[in-house]
Amino acid sequence: MGTEISARSFTGADRRAFRRKVRDCIGALERMLREDMFVDVHSSPEPQLGMEIEFNLVQDDMAPAMSNIEVLQAIDDHAVFQTELGQFNVEMNVEPGPLTGDATLELEESLRSSLRRAADRMHRHNAQLVMIGMLPTLELDHLGRDRITANPRYEALNEQIFAARGEDLELDLDGVPLPGTDEVESLREDMNSVVPEAACTSLQLHLRVAPEDFAPHWNAAQCLAGVQVALGANSPFFAGKSLWHESRIPLFAQATDTRPFELKNQGVRPRVWFGERWIESPLDLFEENSRYFTALLPEVSDSDPMTELDAGRIPELRELQMHNGTIYRWNRPVYDISDGQAHLRVENRVLPAGPTVLDTMANAAFYYGALRALVDAEEPLWRQMSFDAAEKNLVLGAKFGLDARLYWPKIGWVGADELVLRCLLPLADKGLEAFGLSSKARDRYLGIIEGRCSNRRTGAAWQREHVAKREASGEDRRTALRGMMGEYVGNMLEGNPVHQWD
Repeated sequence: MGTEISARSFTGADRRAFRRKVRDCIGALERMLREDMFVDVHSSPEPQLGMEIEFNLVQDDMAPAMSNIEVLQAIDDHAVFQTELGQFNVEMNVEPGPLTGDATLELEESLRSSLRRAADRMHRHNAQLVMIGMLPTLELDHLGRDRITANPRYEALNEQIFAARGEDLELDLDGVPLPGTDEVESLREDMNSVVPEAACTSLQLHLRVAPEDFAPHWNAAQCLAGVQVALGANSPFFAGKSLWHESRIPLFAQATDTRPFELKNQGVRPRVWFGERWIESPLDLFEENSRYFTALLPEVSDSDPMTELDAGRIPELRELQMHNGTIYRWNRPVYDISDGQAHLRVENRVLPAGPTVLDTMANAAFYYGALRALVDAEEPLWRQMSFDAAEKNLVLGAKFGLDARLYWPKIGWVGADELVLRCLLPLADKGLEAFGLSSKARDRYLGIIEGRCSNRRTGAAWQREHVAKREASGEDRRTALRGMMGEYVGNMLEGNPVHQWD
């Protein structure tokens, strides 16, 4: 999101040149795959996985703090903490590390240390970092154009999305009744900025894979998406409304939609996209991105990728990377260069942030372990499951959390909690063991997943229960949300996983 650009407006000639350059990049990528020009991840000592965490900023009264620039200046660690689209957001890039031995335990402690250090440096700004999928105290008045972080890329992205739509964004969501009520709440609003996208704060998990292993990993990640969301849901409130358990999923899709009503009816694909088929090669995804989506930020570089290859150099493929970064697949392909060598990553984007460091590490461990086990299985799961079923699982998991019933091959329709406890936890343990993670680390993180399913308590479930109880005692919605957030932040700082919260 934060890649720098130099222009804020673009011409038709810019778009035509950018389209040609993206095709040149895809040709270069195809040649690199054919000539085996990627780093050998099987023998490389470099880390294979990484993590990005997006945070909200709140004041002492739990209202959003519109001070990300001041907070980042106070933290003074630009390699780790960076801006995000909204003034109430920052992003943390966690140092990559291997999934072997006790490395994840060390990563967990490193993450805690970074957050403690950041909190110590920013305390004078009446701002607190909060790990949560969507900040319940955000109101529509907080989401105007004036809340976009001062960065040419963010401003240009906002302008280009609205230029493509030709009209305001439409937010249209029906919710799930709170415990003890039958009322279905709804949100219907037109917005004149993409700042609602900034309300959606996520945990992004990266896994570096060999080109020949990319398709199985991406397909397996798609199979897991609905389970991940059901298990990690942490975004039940937005703009004072009780919506889905993981409202971040539909809200993000609507907040970046470049299609007016008529193009939706024509079947034009959305920029926030699950996809439409299983793949055989990473080229399938990059070619779809080029074929189906217009450029939002068509800035063209001077570098020619084929010339770079002919000279024996690894091309940056800048236009391909820029275009890819404005298409928000829930599992996104990433081409990148590290230490002079090209590599591919699967970027998993379905999870919300939080509720705690420990929950975050548990969510990551479950994903990596289950992913590895599905990829290593003798019979690929995606050969037994329709793509539409995987996509429907994502919608059901986001809407109902652990109350969702999901489809799984050879099992049929089953509760999300039962599916995890009976089937996927043993697979995740097996996958983490195959990576080389210690039994101590596996027990620590997968034990949290087990407790969450047994207690049926996700971050979303905890928030919904507490707001329902506060309202039953006579509080109005705004008071209940702010009171609940105060307790949430206190529990987050204590660090116990959410299934143990009182």
